[in-house]
Amino acid sequence: MPYSTGQLEKLGEILPVVLKTNLFQRERLRQSGEEEKLLEPREFLEHCPFTTKEELAKDHLENPPYGTNLTFPLEDYVRFHQTSGTKGAPMTWLDTREDWEWMLDNWNTVLDAAIVETKATCFFAFSFGPFLGFWTAFEAVHRRGCLSIPAGGMSSEQRLQAILNSNADYLFCTPTYALHLTEVAREKNWDLSKTSLRKIIVAGEPGGSSPELRKQLRKFWLGAEVSDHYGMTEVGPAAYENPDEEGNLRIIQKSFLAEVVSPESGEPVDEGEQGELVLTTLGRIGSPVFRYRTGDLVVPKWSKGEDGETCLDLIGGILGRTDDMVVVRGVNLYPSSVDSIIRKFDEVSEYQVEIDERETMSEARIRVEASSEVTVAIEKSLTEAFSLRIPVESVPKGSLPRFEMKAKRWIRVES
Repeated sequence: MPYSTGQLEKLGEILPVVLKTNLFQRERLRQSGEEEKLLEPREFLEHCPFTTKEELAKDHLENPPYGTNLTFPLEDYVRFHQTSGTKGAPMTWLDTREDWEWMLDNWNTVLDAAIVETKATCFFAFSFGPFLGFWTAFEAVHRRGCLSIPAGGMSSEQRLQAILNSNADYLFCTPTYALHLTEVAREKNWDLSKTSLRKIIVAGEPGGSSPELRKQLRKFWLGAEVSDHYGMTEVGPAAYENPDEEGNLRIIQKSFLAEVVSPESGEPVDEGEQGELVLTTLGRIGSPVFRYRTGDLVVPKWSKGEDGETCLDLIGGILGRTDDMVVVRGVNLYPSSVDSIIRKFDEVSEYQVEIDERETMSEARIRVEASSEVTVAIEKSLTEAFSLRIPVESVPKGSLPRFEMKAKRWIRVES
């Protein structure tokens, strides 16, 4: 991917600072055997090795509690967060005041794209624990002059009532939780036509750009639009929904160098081909990542922006994760692909996928909170999509787990 002069200049500014004092980055690059070539940005992009989550986790384990990916003395760091722990143990992540401001600026780009206006009322259905989540969004809308309502200690019923009472304009949460709130409203016979909600800004899960899920959210929230965004604790807010192309995410070019590579070979993929997103942070100097393999699967599309610079769009948003795929009787199954089929059925309240790995060949079965007639239709649709029969069982409403943050619907049964 061609990078702009501005991006390369930013990379050239941060490299000497990081490589002088950051033990984690210095050791990685020393081991690559290309140290002298790494201070020049173009040489860096050619010779810098990928960074993996496994490397970062190992460094944290061997150097508790914060690891050695720290460019400045510990007293310079003012923010503490943890990864969500979806895969493996949570990792701590520290930020300096300047790096935190950089992340707020990135969220400002997300808010601009979602047309979040000054003095609007923004409701955050988020736990506000150590997970980075919507912390940066909360502070960014506060800085914008919006009324920011935190709902960390509330139940789902209390949150829904507060959204109605406050005449909230924007709701910030995961797509799964936005659907769950509509379920609570139906159980309470509350009329969502009274809500003034204009837009639901989602994140935290693949699927926020899914047409089926967005259709459900619009239906149940009576026309409220959906705006997806993408980020993770290790990189911060990294992409926003392209206002001109619904469901596509655009990388924040001023803040990241982005690549899309083959998960197997590490070589760049062509436009329109699925690959793994790789990111280099250009402003989070205190705890940087260089060529970080996010594990997120995307389809790239390059275009020219209004400023003439090359932009990277992710078609359909985040499609899944490299480590989420399971092979069932020779068929590759991604959670996002299964979810897109199940979400076509509005009657489904919740579902759970069980992967049984106790035999030589893995088997899958699905539990769905819906009628027997609906489960039969879902099973037929899955068979048509994957040429694979996946048993679908009807279970009572409310019997499956609900999720406020990242949904964990896929469970594995191992011997």
